[in-house]
Amino acid sequence: MDNDEKYMMEALREARIALEEGEVPIGAVVVCRGRVIAKGHNQTETLHDPTAHAEMIAITAATEAMGGKYLNECTLYVTVEPCPMCAGALNWAQTGRVVYGALDPKRGHTLFSPSLLHPRTEVSAGVLAQDCGQLMLEFFKDKRG
Repeated sequence: MDNDEKYMMEALREARIALEEGEVPIGAVVVCRGRVIAKGHNQTETLHDPTAHAEMIAITAATEAMGGKYLNECTLYVTVEPCPMCAGALNWAQTGRVVYGALDPKRGHTLFSPSLLHPRTEVSAGVLAQDCGQLMLEFFKDKRG
């Protein structure tokens, strides 16, 4: 298992917490210099806040841990492709790298051109995509009954 898979497994753990809480199962972790400095999972229902996405929570925790608003030395791992709001926040944080699992063909940031991410942000997609996508499929299958 490489580091991307290792950290995506951490993000999947966060996604499972979201699932247990009745939230859309998306999880995120921020890694800096080889260690996890922040975690987050969707909490939009719990907090009654449409901006409480996994990435937003992880970004806030990471900037607090770093003592500043920039995450240019950090990598954010997230189970599903960031939405435009989260991509914009990752841009403002100048996040060094974004790694995501499953594509979001309906609401993902890659639907927009040019990219909403910072020009220097490196992107890797498809890490443990099947595992990440399966959580989403199960969640929405149960919702639609």
